[in-house]
Amino acid sequence: MKFPSPVSLQWIADLIGAEVSGNISASATGINEIHRVETGDLCFVDHPKYYNKCINSAASFIIINTPEVNIPEGKAILVINEPFEAYLKIVNHFRPFVPSAKSISDSSSVGKGSVIMPNTFIGNHVTIGNDCIIHPNVTILDYTQIGNNVVIQAGSVIGSDAFYYNTKKNRDVWYKRMQSCGNVVIEDDVEIGACCTIDRGVTAETRIGAGTKMDNQVHIAHDVVIGKNCLFAAQVAIAGGTTLKNGVTLWGQVGLSKTLTIGNNVTVLAQSGVGKDLEDNTVHWGSPSEDALTKKRELIWVKRIPELWKKVMEKK
Repeated sequence: MKFPSPVSLQWIADLIGAEVSGNISASATGINEIHRVETGDLCFVDHPKYYNKCINSAASFIIINTPEVNIPEGKAILVINEPFEAYLKIVNHFRPFVPSAKSISDSSSVGKGSVIMPNTFIGNHVTIGNDCIIHPNVTILDYTQIGNNVVIQAGSVIGSDAFYYNTKKNRDVWYKRMQSCGNVVIEDDVEIGACCTIDRGVTAETRIGAGTKMDNQVHIAHDVVIGKNCLFAAQVAIAGGTTLKNGVTLWGQVGLSKTLTIGNNVTVLAQSGVGKDLEDNTVHWGSPSEDALTKKRELIWVKRIPELWKKVMEKK
């Protein structure tokens, strides 16, 4: 999430009650997760396992629970006992929950020639381009950006919160939601089927590339980036942080694990479970998925096991 304008580090420190060390005269331009940080961003870390990764990331400013770290040149740390609570305080300040009193918020805009069917909800600061069709009972939540010539079928939800939690088993509530302050961006000529769900990014964006088409009941998790002209059949599920390049085809009930990279023009056959990166121009099948031809050969040999066993016994 980018701030409306750069904010002095000392102001942030005062807001969250932190001690600042390092480049204390700098200003922060936003707050982001470790895998999405950019120069000028704040990031938080509360476990020693990730201290070095966070300190040496692109983040300029790190909210951390120890002063005992080496601060790289030009960076700063904000030391506080509970960095996660500090993250929540910053997010709630810059992007608080604002209830809607209307079906279509006054702060949202709908382009020329676009049709909004009855019982659709459009939240705050949503932009919808030209010549779109939004079917009944669609929910489009805050800060979603939709391009031109987009179709969203009935019952779909765009921009719901990420399924993303800070876990600490030494407190009464083990799982505390990491409040989502990102959004969803849907590019031109995308079609989304009925009862699909697309989660917003935790701190950045979930993006659906131009020309991509989705069947019914597809789930896209937080911070997923989908390339152009992809095709997803029904009940596909893509876990958080995964990147799909252009021309990817996922057939029915395919599941992709988190933070993967799926190459250009990859095809994954129905009911496959993918747990690793896939190279360009390949076809995969199975759970765990493998090269489709290799998997089919394996099945042929598996079917021959009774015959081969019978021959072995006859020789005895």
